[in-house]
Amino acid sequence: MKSSIIKAAGVASILTLTVGGLTACSSDSTSGSGSAEGDGKVKEVEVWTWAAGYDEAAKAFNASHDDIQIKYTQIEPGNKGGYDKVRNSITAGNAPCLAQVGYETLPSFVAEGNVVDVTEFASADKGLYAPAGWAGVTVGDKVYGAPQDQGPMVLFYNKTVFEANGVAVPTTWDAYQAAGEQLKAVGVKLTGTYEDYDYSGFAWQAGAPWYEIKDGAWSITPDSPENLDVADYWQGLIDADLIGAGIWSDEWSAGLGDGSIATIVGAAWFSGILKDSAAASAGDWAVAELPQWEAGDAKTGNVGGSLSAVLKGCDDPEAAWTVANWLSTDPGSVDALIEGGGVYPASLAGLESDLLTSGDDYFGGQVVADVFKTASGQVNEDWAWGPGVSTLVGTLATGMKQAYAKEGGATVATALTGAREATESELKQQGIAVNE
Repeated sequence: MKSSIIKAAGVASILTLTVGGLTACSSDSTSGSGSAEGDGKVKEVEVWTWAAGYDEAAKAFNASHDDIQIKYTQIEPGNKGGYDKVRNSITAGNAPCLAQVGYETLPSFVAEGNVVDVTEFASADKGLYAPAGWAGVTVGDKVYGAPQDQGPMVLFYNKTVFEANGVAVPTTWDAYQAAGEQLKAVGVKLTGTYEDYDYSGFAWQAGAPWYEIKDGAWSITPDSPENLDVADYWQGLIDADLIGAGIWSDEWSAGLGDGSIATIVGAAWFSGILKDSAAASAGDWAVAELPQWEAGDAKTGNVGGSLSAVLKGCDDPEAAWTVANWLSTDPGSVDALIEGGGVYPASLAGLESDLLTSGDDYFGGQVVADVFKTASGQVNEDWAWGPGVSTLVGTLATGMKQAYAKEGGATVATALTGAREATESELKQQGIAVNE
């Protein structure tokens, strides 16, 4: 990752970290099995996640460990109440040691002083994870937890529609637009909308970051020249009337199911969304690598992914790291997460799971995980999230909806500028240094 994006020096002062005054969030209980120190006690590490499958993974951990035991609780997803619950527990002094936090939200937790630096325990295990996953748990040169999953971007396309209309699978973005023109001629939309995090992956692939640190302050850059190049491309698709219904809407799901929307450009985990949204079109869809800006390139973006973050108040960060790392790398644990929550693992061991090596009937027997695995190794490392991301993507989504609807002169570019301005304003109000 370019040093201009996150400089190690000064990160603590920029984010106004407060990590002192820790209170206990794990406990010792007397047990005949003993502890690692031989003191007759078992360490209990409390874990909160919203992803399914962690209950079974926790049971497996407890069955295989005598010195540490997991107390597991499932919570609501982060932006649906989970983050509020975690923050409130930290304030009250009764937080768990580990909680699921999205990569994009981690810098805000760092700025708030709500997570603990575990670099000294974690650094030796960096090689166990895909680069995108490790980048997601790192702010500056500090590591705050273990990667859980990742979302390398690929192209989902309706193979039946493409073949019936003689449309080649695009390998560049120019070819993607040309495919859209062919499909338009037969009444098919190229894709649905992309509005917030799902749009960020296009900038990520292009090496057009939304956050940088310069001269000891944050630069918010979603409307940088590089980002405006990406915006111009998507504006061209809007102007050419190649984009259909809004993502996540009933019309979008219907279009995926009846073949009137022909592609999704999205993260690996969209495979599950597609199966749920367009169950009737099983066998029609396939997966390909993401189109490239330049022929012959091999870069992609990442959308989504979470970590098991070590929270402020944890009295044994080393034990917390042991638990977090095991949950993400143990083959049995990873299989429980794949089966229970449909996660696409961030650990290299997880990518080798037998559950990811067979053909998928929904995709006509294609081994789609092979495409996901290739994409995982192609994620552009020139990206980092920063504080205020909820405001950035929330404002962006509003502006993007207006751009797709062609309301009042709204464009993708104006949506990005609005997102920058709103984020800069919020960070200034929080006392975080921002470059003009």
